Amino acid sequence: MSRLRTVAVVAVSVLVVTALVLTVAVVALVRQPLPDYSGEVDVAALGAEVRVVRDERGIPQVYADNPEDLFRGQGYVHAQDRFFEMDFRRHVTSGRLAELVGENQAAIEADAVVRTLGWRRVAEAELPLLEPATRTYLQAYADGVNAYLDGRSPADLSVAYTVLGQQVELDSIERWEPADSLAWLKAMAWDLKTNYTDEIGRALTYDAVGGGEPADALVAQLYPEYPYTRHLPIVPPEQATAGAALAPALRAQGEVPTSAPTGLADPGVGDVTEVLDSVAGPMAAVTRALDAVPALLGRGEGIGSNSWVVSGELTATGSPLLANDPHLAGSMPGIWYQVGLHCTDVGEACPFDVAGYSFSGLPGVVVGHNADIAWGVTNLGPDVTDFFLERVGSGTYLRDGQQVPLETRTETIQVAGGEPREIEIRSTVHGPIVSDVIDQADTLGAVAPVPPDSPIQGTGYEVSLQWTALTPGRTADAIFALNTAADWDDFRAAAQLFEVPAQNLVYADTEGNIGYQAPGVIPTRTPGTGRGQADGTWPRLGWDSAWDWTGTIPFEELPSVLNPEEGFIVTANQAVAGPEYPYVLTRDWDYGYRSQRIRERLDELGVAGGITSAQMSELQNDTRNGFAPLLVPSLLAVPLGTSTGLTPEAADFTSEARELLDGWDATQPQESSAAAYYNAVWSQLLELTFEDELQGSIAPNGGARWFEVVGPLLQNDESVLWDDQRTPAVVETRDQILAQALYAARLELTSSLGKNPEEWEWGKLHQLELEAEPLGGDGVPGPVRELFNPDPLPVGGGTSIVNATSWNAALMDDYSVTGLPSMRMVVDLADLDASTWVDLTGISAHPWSPHYGDQTQAWAAGETFPWPFSRGAVDEAGQNTLLLRPPAA
Repeated sequence: MSRLRTVAVVAVSVLVVTALVLTVAVVALVRQPLPDYSGEVDVAALGAEVRVVRDERGIPQVYADNPEDLFRGQGYVHAQDRFFEMDFRRHVTSGRLAELVGENQAAIEADAVVRTLGWRRVAEAELPLLEPATRTYLQAYADGVNAYLDGRSPADLSVAYTVLGQQVELDSIERWEPADSLAWLKAMAWDLKTNYTDEIGRALTYDAVGGGEPADALVAQLYPEYPYTRHLPIVPPEQATAGAALAPALRAQGEVPTSAPTGLADPGVGDVTEVLDSVAGPMAAVTRALDAVPALLGRGEGIGSNSWVVSGELTATGSPLLANDPHLAGSMPGIWYQVGLHCTDVGEACPFDVAGYSFSGLPGVVVGHNADIAWGVTNLGPDVTDFFLERVGSGTYLRDGQQVPLETRTETIQVAGGEPREIEIRSTVHGPIVSDVIDQADTLGAVAPVPPDSPIQGTGYEVSLQWTALTPGRTADAIFALNTAADWDDFRAAAQLFEVPAQNLVYADTEGNIGYQAPGVIPTRTPGTGRGQADGTWPRLGWDSAWDWTGTIPFEELPSVLNPEEGFIVTANQAVAGPEYPYVLTRDWDYGYRSQRIRERLDELGVAGGITSAQMSELQNDTRNGFAPLLVPSLLAVPLGTSTGLTPEAADFTSEARELLDGWDATQPQESSAAAYYNAVWSQLLELTFEDELQGSIAPNGGARWFEVVGPLLQNDESVLWDDQRTPAVVETRDQILAQALYAARLELTSSLGKNPEEWEWGKLHQLELEAEPLGGDGVPGPVRELFNPDPLPVGGGTSIVNATSWNAALMDDYSVTGLPSMRMVVDLADLDASTWVDLTGISAHPWSPHYGDQTQAWAAGETFPWPFSRGAVDEAGQNTLLLRPPAA
C-alpha cells in the first residue's frame, strides 16, 4: 500500500461514520454537494455572460466573449465537479497535507519532503516570470474557482469534507490562488521524472560486490542497453530535421560526450551471486523513503504513454489522424477533466477555440486540439535529476577544496488538531539535502562508488538532489501557447516553453502536416571519464565542480521531425533518437515493445490502405504481448518430468495447463485462458529466478526491462542466475526453473480459478480496482469505501502492451492493475467533430452524481464516444445549459 494511502487510512480510520451510513440522512449529505448544470447564476467575478453547455456525460463546453471570462468559467466548472480533488492536491503540493488530515506521522514526513524540495516556493517564484497574459488567465481561473466557493460550506463542496470533518476541524476553505495551479506542475514533474531509482540501484549493486568486472557485468545485465536495432527510436537518423541530424558533424569534431567507468577504487572481486542479497535491504529502504513524496499521477512500471500520428497519405480521409492514451495510475475520479473552451468570436482579442483534456486546478487544455492543430503527449523521460554526494561539515560543505556555507531556512508544518513541527532545510549549490528528510537516504552516501582520492566523510556522505523542476520556468506559458497555435511554427514555439516535465509532443494540422518535437530543459554533463560523469547514471561528486551540470541542450538541437517519409510517427516512451545523437537524454528508456508493436501495425494497416479512426481506436486496445513469442517456445520445449524435478503426476497436471500455450496468439483479452496461465508462469518464473537474490523494491516487476534481462538468459542454460541460492545442495538449470514455473503457475491458478484450465480467464486475475483518495483506501471503514469506490472490473491488456494495463509481478499472486491508459483520444483532422474519446472514469468527483464513473465500463470495453467541437455539434449534443452572469448592479 502506498504511503499516500497509508496517510488516508490513518486519517480516517477513527472516524465516527455509523450515523452517515445507517440513516436516511446520508442521502441528503451525499447529494448536498451536487452542482446545478442548468439555469442561471450570478457570478461576481464575471465581466460578461458565460454559457456552459454539457452533454449527456456532463462534459462542459464553455463559451465566453473574452479570455478572462472564459477561464473564470473553466475555474467555476472545475470547482463544481472536482474541488475536493483540487484542494487535496494543493495540500500535497505545498507540503501541507497534515493540515488537511490531521496528526499523522506519515503525512508529516511527506510534508517535510515536499517542503524540502520546495514545490510551492518554486511555483511562487515562477509567477512573475510568466507572460502578463498567462498571469491574467491564472488569476481569472482562480476568480472563477473562488466564485463557486463563495457562500458554500465545506459540506456544500464535497461529501469528503463531511467525512474528514468528523476528525479535523473544517470550518472554512481557503481561497484559490494562481500559485496553487502552478504547484501542480511540480507534482507532475516529480511523478514523471525517470532514472533516479536506476541511479541508486546501480550504485548499491556495484558497491555490494566490491567493484571490479563482476559488478560491471552484473549492472550491465540488470540494466541492459536499449535494443536500437529491434525497436526503432522515435526519430531514426534518416528522418531527423533537427537535433539528431547534427550528430555526424559533432562526432567528427570530437564534441560528443562519452562516459567510461575508469579512475575508481577497485578493492577486489567478489562473488556476483552474493551482491544481490546484500543490496536488497538498503535499496528497499532508500526507495521506500523516496516514496514518502505522495504520487498523484503514479510512478514506476506502467507510467508512460502511447501517442502516434498518421499522415493523410495513409488514411481513408486523406487527412491526418492523431491518437493518444497517457498511462498513469488509476484513481477515482480519473486524473483528467474533459472540457471545451471557446471564445464566442475567435480573433486576436479572444483567440481560444480548443477542446480536450485538462487537469482540475489548472486552466487551459493540456492535450487535445483547436480548430487548426492537434497535439498529443507521452513522457519523454530524460534524466533531469542527479544525486550529489556532499562532504558536509559544521554548517558548510566542501566545494573545490573550500568549505562553503550551506544555505538554510526553517519551515513550520502545521498539523490539524496537533502541535506544529519545525524543520531546517539545508541546500548546496546543487539543491536541497534530501538525506535530512528521507529516512536512510544516507545509505546511498555510504555505499556509492567514489574515486580513491575522495575526501572522507565519516561513515558516508550526505546526499543532495539537483532537479530541473526546482528552477523556476515558464511551462504554464506553453499551455496557452499550445491552445492557440495555428501551425507548425507556432507549435514549436509553444514547445520551446514546455520546460518541465519534458514530454514527447506529436503534432497534426488541418493542412495535412504531421510532426514531432522533443521539448524540455534537459541538462548536459561534462564529458569526463568518471563513472557516470557524462550521462548521470551514477551518483555524482558534489565537492568537485567538474561533476556539475554544464548547461542544457539547446532547443534547436533537440530531436524534431516534420512530415517523415514513412508517413507516421510513434512515441511510446522508447528511445527518442539513436546512439548517434550527440547528447545523452537518458540511458534508461522504456525498451520499446509497445512502440514497435504500434509501428508494425501501422505498417500493416498502411499497406492495406485507408487507415480509419476506428482502426486507430482498435490499435489503442491491442493486447498482444511482445515478449510471449520469445518465451513461449522455451516453455513448450522444456521437458516435464523427473529430469526437471517433476513427478509423473505433477508432469501430467502441468501438461494439461501448458496445452493452453500451444497455438496461442500471444494476445491478452480479458477472457483469455492462455493469457491467465502465461502471466502466472511469468510471475513464477521471475520469483524462482530472482527472489533468492533480488528482494523488496528491487524484485522484478515484470516490465520491459525484465524482458531484456530474461531474454538472453533463455539462451544460457547454465547461467548462475538460474541457480536458486536457497537450495545449496542443488544447482538449478534453466529447464528446471522453467518447469517449476509451469508447475507452480498451474497450482496457483487451480487454487484461485479452478481445476479446469479451459475455464480460466485473464480478467478474473487482472482487475481494475479504482480508489478515491484519500477516503477509498484499505483500512477505511467499509461503508465509506463503498461510497467512494466502484466495484473491481476485469480488464484485458497487461504490462508493456499497447493496452497498457500494467501489473506488478513482484507482488506474488496479485495481478491487479497498477497503471493504465488514463484516457484515449483519436483526433480526426478531416472532421474534428468526428474525433472520439473516452475517459477512465467520468467528469464528476461526487459519488452520487450520474457522471461519477459513467465512462469506466466503456473504457474497459475499448469503446469511445463522439467528441463534438463545432458550435452546431456542441449545441446538438447539449443536454444542460448553465448561464453564468455578472450580478445586476
